[in-house]
Amino acid sequence: MNIINSISRFHRLLSLPEPLHPLVSVVRVQDMRLADDAIWEQFSLNFYCVSLKKDVLGKVKYGQQYYDYDKGVMTFIAPKQIHGLDAPETNITNQETGTGYVLMFHPDFLYKHPLATTIRDYGFFSYAVNEALHLSEKEEKNIVEIFQKIDGEYQHIDKHTQGIILSQIDLLINYSNRFYERQFITRKAVNHDLLTKIEKFLSEFFEQEETLRNGLPTVELLAKNLNLSPHYLSDMLRSLTGQSAQQHIQEKLLEKAREYLTATNLSVAEIAYQLGFEYPQSFNKLFKKKMNISPLEFRQTFN
Repeated sequence: MNIINSISRFHRLLSLPEPLHPLVSVVRVQDMRLADDAIWEQFSLNFYCVSLKKDVLGKVKYGQQYYDYDKGVMTFIAPKQIHGLDAPETNITNQETGTGYVLMFHPDFLYKHPLATTIRDYGFFSYAVNEALHLSEKEEKNIVEIFQKIDGEYQHIDKHTQGIILSQIDLLINYSNRFYERQFITRKAVNHDLLTKIEKFLSEFFEQEETLRNGLPTVELLAKNLNLSPHYLSDMLRSLTGQSAQQHIQEKLLEKAREYLTATNLSVAEIAYQLGFEYPQSFNKLFKKKMNISPLEFRQTFN
C-alpha cells in the first residue's frame, strides 16, 4: 500500500502546483489530473480530505439507487483510511471530471484547537463512498463559500491565518453534520426499509444455532449484511429511532432472552450459551443492567 504523508506530495500526484501552506490546501476538482501511477490502486492519506464534486459525467458512482439531490456531492476522508481507484486515464476531459473543490488539512494544523479532539466524534469521516452527502442547491452554496474563504485566507499568511481557517473548517464540519441529519430524514422511506431488514437479520440470527456458535452478532456484521459502514448504520438508526446499532442488537437479544425465560425450561446458563454468550456471567450482567432485574428473578415473576 502507498502512504501519502504530505499535502505537497498529494499536489504533485494530482499534477498541481506546490501548496501555499504546507498543512492546508484547497484545490479545484477541474484542475486535478491523476498521475498515471499504480499508487492509486491502494493508497492512504495521512491528512483529512473533504471533497465537494458536481456535474461529474465519468464513471464515478456515489450511491446505489437513492439520491436526495443531484447538485453537489460531498465525501469525507480521515487520515490512515485505505482507498483505491480504478487505473487513471490521462485523456479524461474537464467535463468528465466535473467541478468542485477538495480541502486538505493535516492533523498538525488542528494542534491545540478544540477540533483536534471533537473531529473524531463526527462519524461521517468513516462513511463509505456510497454513503456520501448529497446537497441541495442552497446547501451547496453555503459549502462553496467556506471553501472559497479558506482558499482566500491562506493567500496572505499572517498570525491570524490559522485561527480564521480553523474557524471555517469548524463551520464546514458543523454544516456537514446538519446536512447529514437532513439526509437521514429525507431518506425515511429508504431507511425504514433498512429497519425491516435489520429486524429480519437479527430475528434469523438468533434462530440459527450455527451462527450463534460464532458468538453474538456485532455492529460490523450487521453493517456488512446491509452493505453499509458501521458508523453510517449507527448514525442512521440513532436519527430514526434514538438508538445506536449496538442498542438495537441488545434489544433484540433481550427480547429473545425473555422468550426463553418465560417459554422454556432451559437454565439461565443454557440460555446464555443459546444466545451466543461465551460466559453466562456476561449474559447475567447485561440482562440486569438493561432490565434492572436478574434473569432468574425475571423468570420467577412468571411462576
